[in-house]
Amino acid sequence: MSQKEIEVSVKKILNDSNVGPMATVENNKPHSRYMTFWNDGLKLYTATNKNTHKTEEIDTNPFTHILLGYEGEGFGDEYVEYEGKVSINDSEEMKKQLWNEHMELYFDGPNDSNYFVLEIEPMQISLMNKKGEAPKILHL
Repeated sequence: MSQKEIEVSVKKILNDSNVGPMATVENNKPHSRYMTFWNDGLKLYTATNKNTHKTEEIDTNPFTHILLGYEGEGFGDEYVEYEGKVSINDSEEMKKQLWNEHMELYFDGPNDSNYFVLEIEPMQISLMNKKGEAPKILHL
């Protein structure tokens, strides 16, 4: 499989699958939670409250591991393992761009001072489990 084919498959998964576990490090141990992601190419974004454990964890260790794409249909489901470096993006433009009505459960609106966007820059992306094939690394 060529790098171009791997990239096409990875981008399709990132475009089609927006919920998955995001792991950070808490007290030197992995800590995972489900998050909703948006992507721009290979870069991921997710909304969070600035007063959460994950923002504290990211301040201490900005690296994350994310799984996206597994549909639960069984062996052979294609998914990505996404390793990235997280930064906080609190620009008004980005907050408005990602805002949707589901966030009203957690925030007063896109101008809520507790609403942050986590911006995740990919460091390594692996295409996994395609019908039992070995993992394919997308070279960045």
